[in-house]
Amino acid sequence: MEKLIITVALDGAEVTREHQPNLPLSPDEIAEAAYEAWKAGASIAHVHARDEQGNPSQDKEIYRQIIEKISAKCDIIVQVSTGGAVGMTPEERLQPVTLKPEMATLTVGTVNFGNDVFMNTPTDIEIYAKAMQDHGVRPELEIFDVGMITNAMRLVKQGLVSEPVHVDFVMGVPGAIAGTVDNLLHMVRQLPAGATWTVAGVGRVQLPLNTMAILLGGHVRVGFEDNVYYEKGVLATSNAQFVERIVRLSKELGREVATPAEARKILGLAPVNVG
Repeated sequence: MEKLIITVALDGAEVTREHQPNLPLSPDEIAEAAYEAWKAGASIAHVHARDEQGNPSQDKEIYRQIIEKISAKCDIIVQVSTGGAVGMTPEERLQPVTLKPEMATLTVGTVNFGNDVFMNTPTDIEIYAKAMQDHGVRPELEIFDVGMITNAMRLVKQGLVSEPVHVDFVMGVPGAIAGTVDNLLHMVRQLPAGATWTVAGVGRVQLPLNTMAILLGGHVRVGFEDNVYYEKGVLATSNAQFVERIVRLSKELGREVATPAEARKILGLAPVNVG
């Protein structure tokens, strides 16, 4: 079984300090949170930018600061969001891709998102994929429901995404696929040979789905974007606290955790020089 890649989703677009007092918002805070998660065992930092008021932003210059500050601290893979926030235009959402980060998320379908609709038309999805291809950015295909796997493979047929694909199953969002073991198994079975996958469980389903991913040979995502509670009624103290738990659990289950260099090899990313 491959070593376990741990992604830490540091802040997201929806969580506020009212939900989680320890939420990192500024580029310095996000970089420090990524560094602490890297020390704990994370290989990928999934980041959303925030403006000076703490609101979600896709501003290229804010992302530039975040990437530079994280890269100055450690060799964690920086994965930018092209999801942004509900209501943003494709042009807004694509700004950080032009910085040529190692990875970016690419949501391959429209989904009800609580009381909102996260819109991703077929044309827009193709635009995102082509931009990532042009800038040499490895896409992580975000899957909120089973039909999105078909959409993802259509991009492969169109030559816009190369195999082997890497996907992230986002489970437990109100309006999307429920975070059950049966649903996870069903989606994993739809993937083509050679694909790699991560699961991001939202809220209380995070830990059970993380555990299943470790056992099934997948990878895991944790962090404040998906869950602010460490256990029922107890807020987590940091993103790193979630990572530390997964490292302990993976060790108990007999699966080694990947370093960023090992994660790059698993995902087909170019190695980077450290130091």
